[in-house]
Amino acid sequence: VIRGRIRRLLPPLWAFSAVVLPLMFIGGWKLSEDPDHSGTWGLLELVNYVIPIGAPPYPWEVGFPSDLLESTWADQAVGPLWYLRAYLWFVLASPLLLWAFRRVPWATLLAPLALTAVVGTGLVTIPGELGNAVTDFAVYGSCWVLGFAHHEGVLAKVPRYLAVSGSFLVMSFALWWASGHLGPEGWDLNDIPLAQAAWSFGFVVILLQYSPSWQELPGRLARWDKLVTLSNNRAVTIYLWHNLLIMATVPIIDLAYRLPFMQSDRAVAALDSTDTLWMFFLVWPLIGLAILAFGWIEDLAAGRGARVEEIDRAIVG
Repeated sequence: VIRGRIRRLLPPLWAFSAVVLPLMFIGGWKLSEDPDHSGTWGLLELVNYVIPIGAPPYPWEVGFPSDLLESTWADQAVGPLWYLRAYLWFVLASPLLLWAFRRVPWATLLAPLALTAVVGTGLVTIPGELGNAVTDFAVYGSCWVLGFAHHEGVLAKVPRYLAVSGSFLVMSFALWWASGHLGPEGWDLNDIPLAQAAWSFGFVVILLQYSPSWQELPGRLARWDKLVTLSNNRAVTIYLWHNLLIMATVPIIDLAYRLPFMQSDRAVAALDSTDTLWMFFLVWPLIGLAILAFGWIEDLAAGRGARVEEIDRAIVG
């Protein structure tokens, strides 16, 4: 299981790194002159673009060929790789977590929440990327262990009314805590670790209580089966590329301002007021192109074999 998960995770990351790293260097990033990542340690950090055991280095601002993207594109593209780091550590820690869960299930299930209350509230501060890694592991740890509880049948032993009502209490606590600890983005739970952990835990418990075991989608939902299967089989590819592709919609929208019928103040104002909507619609065909370009790597890594015709049918039909 561990080998299969790592094999599915790493090759798509290598393809992403093979594109993004050269673009950052072409854009003017000089690792030797970066005050945050210079020297031998900075070179060692580049290993995280191959094996994400830590946070990969990147410049906060960097140029882009033809200045198509804003200068913070590297932060938007590479910043989300924290998820791959967390995922890899969860996979590697799973044998130990499963061993502990089978011996002390409830303590193992709730321990990450307790750890979040310590490292995610400022009670204990761990500096640097190590602190970020520990906090991420704690915030989502209980959700990961909930998978064990679901698979081992422990969660099924809890009466549904008790699990759901308890979850609502935990989620209510999350909102209460967040209300008194708003971050720079307000109610963004990503900035409030304890609220994020509690809300996620309660929400996942409810999902697992009502999650059906479908081999295929029933009834009218069956028409979406191929698209859902496609998305699930290319989940790593979609995650890696989606942020960069969202940014890529901006220069595409900018081209619309050059169209002859867009030269009036009214037309410009209409486009200005709906640019977020256009970004939403434009990113999907871009994601489709990314799946066509890189999804086959995830297929081969997962041992499925490349299935370009299936991709075409799912996207077009």
